[in-house]
Amino acid sequence: MKAVVVDDYAAIDQVALKQIARPTVTPGSVRVRVQAVGIGFVDGLKVQGRYQTKDPLPFIPGTEFAGVIDAVGDGVANYAAGQMVMGMARSGALAEYIVVPAEAVAPLPDGVSPEEGASFRANYLTAYYALAERARLQRNEILLVLGAAGGVGTAAIQIGKLLGARVIAGASTAQKRDFALKLGANAVIDYTQPDWRDTFKALSGGHGADVIFDPIGGPVAVEAFRSIAWNGRHIVVGFAAGAIPALPFNLPLLKGGSLLGVDLAQLPRREPDVLARCTAELSRLLTSGALKPAIVSAFALEDFRAAFTALAGRDALGKVVVRIAP
Repeated sequence: MKAVVVDDYAAIDQVALKQIARPTVTPGSVRVRVQAVGIGFVDGLKVQGRYQTKDPLPFIPGTEFAGVIDAVGDGVANYAAGQMVMGMARSGALAEYIVVPAEAVAPLPDGVSPEEGASFRANYLTAYYALAERARLQRNEILLVLGAAGGVGTAAIQIGKLLGARVIAGASTAQKRDFALKLGANAVIDYTQPDWRDTFKALSGGHGADVIFDPIGGPVAVEAFRSIAWNGRHIVVGFAAGAIPALPFNLPLLKGGSLLGVDLAQLPRREPDVLARCTAELSRLLTSGALKPAIVSAFALEDFRAAFTALAGRDALGKVVVRIAP
């Protein structure tokens, strides 16, 4: 099969598409013929060995996928060959086939495309867990979403609206801000402008942000915390800006604010009941059509480097997807 193989942690232009052996199905697992893979910022960090944890070399990047089961292992009774599924794995998705434990996949709902299925679980689970479980976002609260045009940012806009919040989306270009408005944001700001906090203050009626959804980090994160409302919650999702900010501890004291971390990878071990509850609710919302992943950038497997480059340059709108098989 064809697969993207990382032999050494390096820039994406040094990673190759190779022909390797197709993985063998094992007891309790399923083999999926991959049709679409969702690519996120974390995938780019893993390729370079810059993520908090390192995948043992060599490895195939990619965690989110959708496709059709072509083989099932002994002991698997709830899936069969020919069934459409979506799933998540630690790695291995950027290939024509992947073998994962049966519990790592879920049926792809009718009417949901493989591209949408491969764009859903990581971003929307992150946003839902962050906003509904960690921050306890309430109806009519003000939600500030930073990096609002990216994969997880677009999910946060949609989840925030479903939870009844007033969403103010922050993005660095006019195109991204227009995109955020089309997704349902009530208002937008350009956080690259030196006076953006004044604009946000006016948009929030002087109230500030009850919840800040922050996948960016860097200097913008500290400035955003300065605009937090009393008893506000700042959710740390990631550091797409590249720099991990240092927050002066007097700010949480003066603002009565909280800093909340979100690490989706630890949920299966630390909060399995919460993970199951969030996953069930998201599946319901996806099946009903209440949520629809925003996919603008799609690439062929042979163009996988362009997909990673679009993410690294923060030029992509919505979720970046690599299409593999028809």
